Parts: sequence; structure tokens; C-alpha cells
Amino acid sequence: MKHDGLNLDDAVAILERTPASLSALLGGLPETWVGATEGDGTWSPYDVIGHLIRGERTDWMPRVRCILAGEARPFEPFDRTAQFTESRGKSLGELLATVAELRRGNLVALSGMNLTDEDFGRRGLHPELGEVTLGQLLATWVVHDLDHVAQIARTMAKVYAEATGPWNVYLSILRDRQR
Repeated sequence: MKHDGLNLDDAVAILERTPASLSALLGGLPETWVGATEGDGTWSPYDVIGHLIRGERTDWMPRVRCILAGEARPFEPFDRTAQFTESRGKSLGELLATVAELRRGNLVALSGMNLTDEDFGRRGLHPELGEVTLGQLLATWVVHDLDHVAQIARTMAKVYAEATGPWNVYLSILRDRQR
């Protein structure tokens, strides 16, 4: 199924792999890597996983359901920093398992909706952006995952930014979002 560049099967292929990719990248790593940030006000890989959990619980599927129900009210605003309290005291392993479990359930629910091309054009109301389509929401879910995978890799790379010495001129990941 395709709509305005979105292919649901292709989208799900990314969405279903994200938790395993993050577990492979982060599972069992020392705090040096999972607690690293890019400076004040930036997120560590640990924080990003908490943020993804929040999205799985309160953002993606609730908004899908809102659009499909034809609700005229705006979506509930998304708390982009809730992970700082919700993840407190939890291990990274616990967070990785939680995001995997929630994602699995969300994708089962999404599959069970038997969406059609017509559904992708259905509209909802974002509290900041205004009118959006279901297709745009689903595409954003995919790109949101990829954005945070890139953020995690970039943040981790910067742990060794100075250690690379003169080679850092060849490593564009170290120049993205300077501290």
C-alpha cells in the first residue's frame, strides 16, 4: 500500500527493526557510552530510549486511533521530556525491553487495522502543526526512529571526538550539532 510516498510495508520494516537495532547497539555498554550527551540540554542514549517509550505509549498509536475515529479535537500534546521522570531508576536493559514490547504490540495493533490507501489521506489535528494526514503521521514515526538512531550514534561518536586527533576532519559525525 502506498500513499504520497509512504509504503506501509516499507515503513513497518523499519519500525519493527528499531528496538532490536537499539538493543544491539546499546545493550551491555558501559555508562561512558549510554550516559554520554552532546552538552547541556542534550539527551544521552539512555534518555532517547525513554523518549521512544513515551512515544509508544502516548503518541503514535493514540494519534492513529484519533484520526481513524474522525475526532475533530486536536491530539493530546506530546511531552518530549517525560522520560526524565518516567525512566528514573530503571536500567537501560529494562528500557530496551520495554520499548521492544510496546513496539511489538503497537505494530500488531497497526496491522490489525487493515489500513487502506484511502485511510492514509484521513486527517487529524496536531496541536501545533494543524491538519495532518495519517500517512504523514506514519511516515513521521519512521523518520522519528531514524532520527533518534542517528542522534544516538552521533552522541556516542563524540565521546571519542578528541581521541581521533587529526582524523576528526574526515568524520562528519563529529561536526554535526556542535556542542
